[in-house]
Amino acid sequence: MPAAWLKAIARTALPEKAYRSLQRLTRRPPIGRVDFGSLRRTSPISRCYGYDRGLPVSRYYIERFLAWYANDIRGHVLEIGDDTYTRRFGTTQVTKSDVLHVSEGNPKATIVADLTRADHLASNVFDCVIFTQTLHIIYDVRAAVRTLSAILKPGGVMLATVPGISQICRDAVERWGDYWRFTSLSAHQLFAEVLPAAHITVEAYGNVLSAIAFLHGLATEELRQEELDYRDPDYEVIVTVRAVKPYMDR
Repeated sequence: MPAAWLKAIARTALPEKAYRSLQRLTRRPPIGRVDFGSLRRTSPISRCYGYDRGLPVSRYYIERFLAWYANDIRGHVLEIGDDTYTRRFGTTQVTKSDVLHVSEGNPKATIVADLTRADHLASNVFDCVIFTQTLHIIYDVRAAVRTLSAILKPGGVMLATVPGISQICRDAVERWGDYWRFTSLSAHQLFAEVLPAAHITVEAYGNVLSAIAFLHGLATEELRQEELDYRDPDYEVIVTVRAVKPYMDR
C-alpha cells in the first residue's frame, strides 16, 4: 500500500493527539541535520538504568505486564529476591508468599536454592512464580526453566520478564554473571521446551526511542506515555512470558 494512502488512513482513523505523536515519531530529518542534543556523548546519562532519575523504562514495561496479569498472582506465590511485586500486584489473592535467593545472606529469602541445581525443591508447589529480570544472569537457562516449570502446580502460572535491548548489568557480572539477551522468538522457544507452546504467551515492549532512553539511563518520567506505549517489533526492550503449566492427565 502506498505511503500516502497509509498516511491518509492514519489521519482519518487516529485521534488528533495520537496522529500528531505518530508524525513526530516518524518524521526523518535530512542527513547532517539530526540534533543529538544531550545525547551526543559516549557515556550514558545514568549508568543505573535511570533509578537515580525516576522509574526506569524497563520497570515501566515490567509493571504494566504484571498489572495486566495481576489475577494470576494468587494462592501460593514465589518471587525472586524479594516479595515487592507479590505484595503490590497480588494483594488479598495471595495466601502464602515465598522468596527465593541463590545464596545465604538475603534476610527476605525463605528459600535458598540455585535454580540450575535444585533437585531438593518439591514439585507442584506454587500457584504463581514471578520471575522478573533474572534469567539473563543464569548461564544454564534451560535448567532454570525446567526447575521453574517443575515447582509450579498444574494450572499454575509463571510470569517472567527478560531483557532485550539493555546495557550490561555490571553489579550482576561481579556477583553472578550477565550472560544473555533475548528476543520474543528465543524466549518462546526456550519456554516451549518444557511447557506446551499453546500455554505460552510472549510479548515485547519498546521502540527505538524508549530503547535509546533506556540505554542512556533516562527515566519513564522523561518520556510521554504515547512514546513509551508505542510498540515496534524490531526494538524489543523488554520481553515478557506468561506460561501456564497444564493439568496432568488423570
